Amino acid sequence: MAMGTVRTSAPPWRLLRDALGGPALVRDKTLRFAKLLAAYTRAHELDERLRRLERLGYVTRAPTRLQLAVGAADMLRFFIVPAAEDYYASKGISFTFHQLLRFLDDPASVADPTGFLAGRDVVIGHLMQVVHANPAYDLQLLESYDDGLAELESQVESMLAGTHPRVVSIGAIIEDPDYHARLLTFVRAFREDRRAPPPIRENFAGRPDLARVERTFGTLPAAMRYIAKLPSTATGAALHLLTVKRFPIELAEPEPASEQAFAHSAAPLASARG
Repeated sequence: MAMGTVRTSAPPWRLLRDALGGPALVRDKTLRFAKLLAAYTRAHELDERLRRLERLGYVTRAPTRLQLAVGAADMLRFFIVPAAEDYYASKGISFTFHQLLRFLDDPASVADPTGFLAGRDVVIGHLMQVVHANPAYDLQLLESYDDGLAELESQVESMLAGTHPRVVSIGAIIEDPDYHARLLTFVRAFREDRRAPPPIRENFAGRPDLARVERTFGTLPAAMRYIAKLPSTATGAALHLLTVKRFPIELAEPEPASEQAFAHSAAPLASARG
């Protein structure tokens, strides 16, 4: 049986203290947060990030800033929050308290759902402090930095070795003792082959409702295709946010042909067994 973590065994006061960290960590995270907020006023940085992702082939049609804003809201309300609430409930962990710990560890990591304005180390820290539904999106995003994947591998290695500067603060958040090892395995496989299958979080197994949104938001190309379909006018965006209360299936990423074929071939067998 896997051993527990500090997150699942320590009292709340210790988790809050550890997540906040000492003066040096507080200074660093404050600077990262200020830099992220400043990035919201520098449109050219977002444009350059999108151009780099287009060159990498992850973005085929760059969405407008309005579409990105609406897409970030949809990603939060249809994917990130409900899937995380479901996962932490299954672990007996308060979702609200967990988000507080994440904010204390690094406020920048919760301030940009799409990650387009976040710096390299913010994305890496976010990957290490959250058991991801699918880490592929963030690895693809990190490819927009020349050293993004190499630095991620190095930092996860130091986290596992116990030498990372944030090993204590991130240790106060991560509830899965095997997560960083799985993440490192995937990072190395992804660097060898971009088609390497990602580790999907356990609460998605046997859940078609969650699988649909994961297929749409779990990778950067799929998420960008969804966002590019969103309204591009202020009126359309407002109507979307006000009236669309459930994940719009008509905008979802199509099911891969191989999975469709399997589902169709399995259907008669399932009926026969019933």
